[in-house]
This record gives sequence, structure tokens and C-alpha cells, in this order.
Amino acid sequence: MFKSRLISGILLVILALFTVGSGGYILALTLWLISIIAFHELCLACEIQKDKKKQNTLEVVGYIFISLYYIDMALLKNQQLMIMIAVMALIVLLMVYVFKFPKYHANQIMSTYFSFIYAPVLFSFVYLTRELEYGVYFVWVIFISSWISDTCAYCVGMLFGKHKLAPVLSPKKSIEGSIGGIAGSAIVGALFGYFVVEQVITEQQVTWIFALIGAIGSVVSQIGDLAASAIKRNYEIKDYGKLIPGHGGIMDRFDSVLVTAPMIYFLFTLLV
Repeated sequence: MFKSRLISGILLVILALFTVGSGGYILALTLWLISIIAFHELCLACEIQKDKKKQNTLEVVGYIFISLYYIDMALLKNQQLMIMIAVMALIVLLMVYVFKFPKYHANQIMSTYFSFIYAPVLFSFVYLTRELEYGVYFVWVIFISSWISDTCAYCVGMLFGKHKLAPVLSPKKSIEGSIGGIAGSAIVGALFGYFVVEQVITEQQVTWIFALIGAIGSVVSQIGDLAASAIKRNYEIKDYGKLIPGHGGIMDRFDSVLVTAPMIYFLFTLLV
């Protein structure tokens, strides 16, 4: 298990370096693909789609609007249209609900729209951050705040963890580990800001901004991780999928990235 998890982790880092570093259409296409997979995993987890071999109308509507959303994001770059597409997705789902009543339950409609926002829309903020001025630097803080934070939290928790962070939801996570994750993310963010970004953005000091955003991002990433775990607990599943050996599905590996990405995007647009 450890070997497969390690190999998968290394491959994921290489994939992230290539796609995020490339940006543009390569990143948009990658995010669209993993959004489709994550949406499907959520459809199964939340019992929107109970038959793994078939797709119902709700899931098909989701795929269509995910594709429209990403086409606009990558090609048209019209953010107002992106908002309209996100709203229209809900309206179309309500149309399906009304005209096929009582085939679908209200919980399925709400879960479908939640899944659309939770994975595809939140994933898009990785691309939107990358597209900002200096976004080629900003975007890496998303991964510092999630993957570096997760690693630091695990190591500190293993060494010093005594007080449970969320004893019912995730008994292995500790307050000490959480603080370690926040500190580690802030330190790595500051180092990245000082040694890399300060040389590029000369009109203001950004080291403290990267440290602050790294720390805030870590807090949000831990909430994202716990929230994804809570959904699994509610529906009594171990993993969202089996796509990534040793990790599970897309949602299992990117649960913290999902909620961190929009926070990082908004913080950088406000502070830099």
C-alpha cells in the first residue's frame, strides 16, 4: 500500500508540474477531465446515480454544463457567462425534476447541483488563479496550502499529536498536527515568496503575503479534507473511487485542493 501510494503521489506531482506549469489549454483540459471524474464519483457517493453502468438524466445534465462551463472558461473567457452557465445548470435540473416527477427525489436534484459546484466549479479556480497576472507563481500556493500542509500536519501529528481535532469525524487528526500543517504551509509559502516571487514582483514586498495566504489556505484545506470525509461517513463509503492506487479517487486526493483554490484566488486578487 505504501509503495503504490508513494508512486502515485510522485506521478501526481509530475502531472501537476507539467499541467499547471503549462497552463492554457493543457491545464483547462486536464481540469475538465478530472472535474468530470470527480462529479461522477460524487454522483455515486451521494446516490444520485445508483447504477455504475448507467447514467441517468441528472448526471448527463451535469456533464453537459461542466463542459459548457469549461469551454467558456478556456475559450471565451467570459466570467459573466460562466456565472450564467452555473445558474442555468440549476434551472435545467429543476426542469428535469418537474417534468419527470416523481422519478427523481428533491435530494437527488440538490445533490446533483451541489456536486456540480463542489467539484467542477471549484476546480476551475486553479485555472483562474493561473491566468492572473503573476498567476504562474500564485497558483503554486494552492498546492503548498493543501499538499505541503497535509504532509506537515501528518508528520507533526505523528510525533506530537495528543489532542483530537475532530474526534468523531477523524480520530487520527490532532490539533497539534493541524497547527503543524498551518505553520509548515506558512513557512514554505514565505520561502517561496522570498526566494522566487520577490525577484519578480518588485513593486511590493510579497513574502509576508505568501506566508499569510499559505496559513489561511492551510486552514481552509483542512476543512475541505474533513468535509469530504464527512460526506463519506454520511454515505458509509471508504473511498470515492479507485482511480489512483493508494489514494482512492479524484475526490480523495484533491478534496483539500478544491476548497483551497477559490480562497487562494480571492486572496491574491485582494492582496497583490
